[in-house]
Order: sequence, then C-alpha cells, then structure tokens
Amino acid sequence: MTDPREEIVEHIKTLRAFALSLTRNPALADDMVQDTVEKAWTNIDKFQPGTNMRAWLFTILRNTYYSNRRRAKREVADPEGVMVEKLAEKPAHDGRLQMTDFRAAFSQLPDEQREVLLLVGASGFSYEEAADMCGVAIGTIKSRLNRGRANLSALMQLHDDESMELTDASTLAVIATNGAAA
Repeated sequence: MTDPREEIVEHIKTLRAFALSLTRNPALADDMVQDTVEKAWTNIDKFQPGTNMRAWLFTILRNTYYSNRRRAKREVADPEGVMVEKLAEKPAHDGRLQMTDFRAAFSQLPDEQREVLLLVGASGFSYEEAADMCGVAIGTIKSRLNRGRANLSALMQLHDDESMELTDASTLAVIATNGAAA
C-alpha cells in the first residue's frame, strides 16, 4: 500500500485551477492551495485509503475558502496602513508611576479626609450614607470631601486644565470634584 501523501502532489494543478476559479486572484489561489496541502498533510491520518483523494482535497480547499471569506467579513481592510498608524497604547509604566504618586499624596491627608474620599469618591456612597457611617452631619461630609480633594490635588500638583491619566477609575473618582453623589 502506498503512502497517501504521495497522491497529494498529483492534484496540485487541479487544486490551483479550482482555487483560481473561486478567488479570481492568482496569489490568493496559490496561498489557498498551500494551506490545503498543509492541512491535508497534517491531517493525513483522517483520510481513508481507498476513497477519493481529489474529493477530499477539494473539500479542504473549499472549506478553507469559505472560512477565509467569513474571517474577511470581520476584518477591516487597511492596505495603506492609515488605521494602524492611529493605533497607540500608552505605556503601562505611566499609570504605575501616577498611582505611586497618588498613594504617596493620599497617605499625607488627614484621616477624616481620606475616609470621606474613600467612602464617597471610591466606593460611591451618597453624602447621606457617608454621614451616617461617620456619625457626622452631611455638611461636614461635603466639607471634608471638598478639602480632601483640594489637598490631594495640591499634593499631586494637579491643575484644573490638566487631564488626569490614571489607570484606576476609582482613583479618578476620588479626585474628581463632580464625582460625588448629591
């Protein structure tokens, strides 16, 4: 009994003709034939000797073609690289450095201000809930929150016209002056 791999080579010309009829693109047709031969070679154990090798190869090629078409529908063509040029990712170390600065400044605040910033800013409790938890009036919570944010901004040398680029949304909520629930 001969190795079925030897028979694959006999069908390459007809595979290319079929691929060319599907794609109408010689380069793409060659790529598909190569993918088909590679898949057939890798999965030769699934081929049943005595059956039609040509039909098996054509099925692999056809399935490859339709899989590529489905994949192409989800992809965005960018032959000039315009979209790729717009992609950028900010280095992770910037966020870590800002978080280190935030922690250092936050630890310098008085306990009452840190507590209110955590309750209202980071945890999202309302002024009323924070007042109940701390056993103080709502006005006291608002005052501590305002002073805490001002002190934190001063310690971090933040200005109103600068954007804050922290990686943690909770940390940003602690600093944001409009992040508190009324």
